Amino acid sequence: MPYPEHFAETMRADLGVEPGLAEKKMFGGLCFLLHGNMVCGVMKDGAMYRVGKPREAAALAAGAQPLSFTGRRMGGMVEVDAAAFEDAALRVKLTELSLAHAASLPAKG
Repeated sequence: MPYPEHFAETMRADLGVEPGLAEKKMFGGLCFLLHGNMVCGVMKDGAMYRVGKPREAAALAAGAQPLSFTGRRMGGMVEVDAAAFEDAALRVKLTELSLAHAASLPAKG
């Protein structure tokens, strides 16, 4: 199983109904996009959020960790493990930061 379906259901609920929101399977998980720009995603052992470099410090201060898929830090991206994903307040904060970042980008066709 690439990711637990209940993680995806939780993330869908956190995102709500947002015009331009779409889902795409990638990186062995499921990513959520706003007008073609990645917002967040679920993976087998947690979740990732694209908060953008200007919002990264706020995400880390809230309790996220830097994302490092390949062992190398990816700027503007953070992750939470399965235990941290259970923290609703943390998820709400990271979702807000990620949606704000995606909304600041030009739509992709």
